Amino acid sequence: MTEIVITGIGATTPLGGDLASTWAGMLAGRSGVQRIDLDWAAELPVQIAAPVAVDPSEKIDRVKARRLDRSTQLALIAAEEAWSDAGFDWNAAEGVDVDPQTLLVSLASGIGGLHSLLNNWDAHRDKGYRRVSPFTIPMLMANAPAANVGIQIHAKAGVHTPVSACASSNEAISLAIDQLRLGRAEVAVVGGAESTIHPLPIAAFGQMQALSRRNDEPERASRPWDRGRDGFVMGEGAAVMVIETLDHARARGAKIYGTLAGSGISADSYDIVQPDPSGAGQSMAMLRALKNANLTAADIRHVNAHGTSTPAGDVTEASSIRRALGAAADQAVVTSTKSMTGHLLGGAGALETIATVMALHDRIVPPTINLEDPEPGLEIDIAANASRQLPQGDLAGVNNSFGFGGSNVAVVVTNANQTT
Repeated sequence: MTEIVITGIGATTPLGGDLASTWAGMLAGRSGVQRIDLDWAAELPVQIAAPVAVDPSEKIDRVKARRLDRSTQLALIAAEEAWSDAGFDWNAAEGVDVDPQTLLVSLASGIGGLHSLLNNWDAHRDKGYRRVSPFTIPMLMANAPAANVGIQIHAKAGVHTPVSACASSNEAISLAIDQLRLGRAEVAVVGGAESTIHPLPIAAFGQMQALSRRNDEPERASRPWDRGRDGFVMGEGAAVMVIETLDHARARGAKIYGTLAGSGISADSYDIVQPDPSGAGQSMAMLRALKNANLTAADIRHVNAHGTSTPAGDVTEASSIRRALGAAADQAVVTSTKSMTGHLLGGAGALETIATVMALHDRIVPPTINLEDPEPGLEIDIAANASRQLPQGDLAGVNNSFGFGGSNVAVVVTNANQTT
């Protein structure tokens, strides 16, 4: 089977404007959650979120930004870092770095250009149709982040945007793995981006009772597996990887972070919002990912969980991890980095797959912060409130992403082929 390796990583998140600062923040157990200091938040029952640490206006030219939704701006920032990290020139002419016919983009967004849609609706309602931007449609469409990245790097093998709510970016990674293994591309830019810190989605998620209302303690609001958890925290950001066939990466002497060993997808088909309480679909995604990677549960030493800090979701996932790994669950260190970043929705899976890659690369698992009173009966080994070292040797890890509608995607990574 064709081996797929990670050669470039980029991120802009609530913990930092690049991979290095984001990863350092995770290892330090730092929260990116804060009070929303805007007038519109004052009337809402939820007044906290996790915005990006570095606003895209600091990196994207103002004139260019006017034609891009915020989610696309974030995607371009992360993609440029990943592309450069892989040793390529972001502004190279077509075909200089990679044959465009062998270059793929698979970059997801769970909701798409929400700011562009709602802001232009406000302009239409308040000031008339002439105030609607002519760029509204190419800004709001869900594939705008992927399309803009594809245009920038001249990708001709395909530009894809899977949409499966909070599982979207892990599904984008899974799609790219398949495409590279099928020989339809040799290099792919994969990941996800989301920006939905806006009064409507926060009000809507709040009305669902899905968001934490710990407004007076923002940094302690996201608390996966803690008995005091009361919902997730809305985050924003983008996370992108450059992945290649091993042969292509070796031929150009690329540095390698690790291997994307496989992926697995399933569906609960149970409820539009709630996970199947049996966890059967989640376990199936993990088991399919292991089979796809030609690994067993005994190979897994780390799980970066979906771990959103919701009452039902956290307990169900703990059960699904135990079911999938069986007796081997005792040796897998589990964490939820959402405790620090909040929930990036369609960008979450990519960010957490990157965290899994870095954990195996550096042999250290970032903590789940705010876990002060664990839910009883979890029976998983959580890196509570402190980073945890991983052993030497060949390691494998799993990242889980579960989305509204019952979408389940697990991605398996290893430190095989690591050269840096």
